Amino acid sequence: MSAPARVLVVDDSPTMRGLITAVLSSDPEVNVIGQAGDALEAREAIKRLNPDVLTLDIEMPNMNGLDFLEKIMTLRPMPVIMVSTMTHRGAEATLAALEIGAFDCVGKPAPRWVIVDTM
Repeated sequence: MSAPARVLVVDDSPTMRGLITAVLSSDPEVNVIGQAGDALEAREAIKRLNPDVLTLDIEMPNMNGLDFLEKIMTLRPMPVIMVSTMTHRGAEATLAALEIGAFDCVGKPAPRWVIVDTM
């Protein structure tokens, strides 16, 4: 059995970072080694932690995920999985991410609002 894949989770939402981390951590072949809230934090975490794989959101402060993906593929290519509300099948952002070099794109679940009748 090989060592678990070392994953860095990058998303500006603490809730999504936690959810992605929880889902990935349930797989014995995955070891989430860190989290980052934007591209600047991710850059430092990549240098410090040397992950095997990166999950990356598109909509983030300071630098969007597609621009950061381009930098990653130029400076330190690695498997990157885009996880975003903008990466659903056939979406322009999905095609752009795959063209830049993303390994795969996964859509975040759409929020489901529950309306409670209080009357």
